[in-house]
Amino acid sequence: MKFKSTLVMAAVAVLLPLAAQAQNIAVVNGKAVPKARLTTLLQQAGRAGQPVAPEMESRARDEVVLREIFAQEAEKQGIARGDDYKAQMELARQTVLIRELFNSYQKKAQPSDAEARAEYDKVKAQQSGTEYKARHILVEKEDDAKKLVAEIKAGAKFEDVAKKNSKDTGSAENGGELDYAKPESYVPEFGQAMAKLTKGAMTETPVKSQFGWHIIKLEDSREAQFPAFDEVKPQLIQRITQMKLQEYQEKLRSSAKTDYKFSAQAPQQH
Repeated sequence: MKFKSTLVMAAVAVLLPLAAQAQNIAVVNGKAVPKARLTTLLQQAGRAGQPVAPEMESRARDEVVLREIFAQEAEKQGIARGDDYKAQMELARQTVLIRELFNSYQKKAQPSDAEARAEYDKVKAQQSGTEYKARHILVEKEDDAKKLVAEIKAGAKFEDVAKKNSKDTGSAENGGELDYAKPESYVPEFGQAMAKLTKGAMTETPVKSQFGWHIIKLEDSREAQFPAFDEVKPQLIQRITQMKLQEYQEKLRSSAKTDYKFSAQAPQQH
């Protein structure tokens, strides 16, 4: 029995270092570098959107061990006892705490399908209405705009006149063509004038805005298009979650007992 007990103890003595080694990446100057540090570093990379490929894991292992080497030297030089180091560590501690607080809240505050659907209906209602597809020519002077109107009425193609004369270089290349949009997407003078046109008609009197003088031609109109719920559900979930987080932050701020007076727009944490 004594012989068997000795064998068991010998086996344990061999296995214990192996078990410890499995939990550590390396030993630097007698101090173990735990594998958990590598896991945390890779998780941070994943959260930042970096693909965790095998070569990244290898570089991360190198970094974790190098950090331990450099940190030990910093400790040896007494840097950890400095006031600047302590101040930075306090900010880092708060940053990690706050991040974990908000991550924890967001996990608990995940919107339901019903909340996402309600937000979808609200946004869709705001986006409903008529969209207009137009062309326009933008010039600096009213007289120049009137001359171009006369050219077009005399038979010149609107697209050709736009390419040659419009200051709006982005649309000029396409003959002054603009994408479908609601009148509110433009400056009021432009949007109101466009909405009054019938299909194929042009503003014979140039329209003045802060950008200059416009000649507008209405190509077509349609009911506003809106994507299906399933197409935008992820964005809606993100939108609702962010709104809930901002409300949570404001609740914490307003309920805190402090003599500090915040500015009108205190920064939000994300």
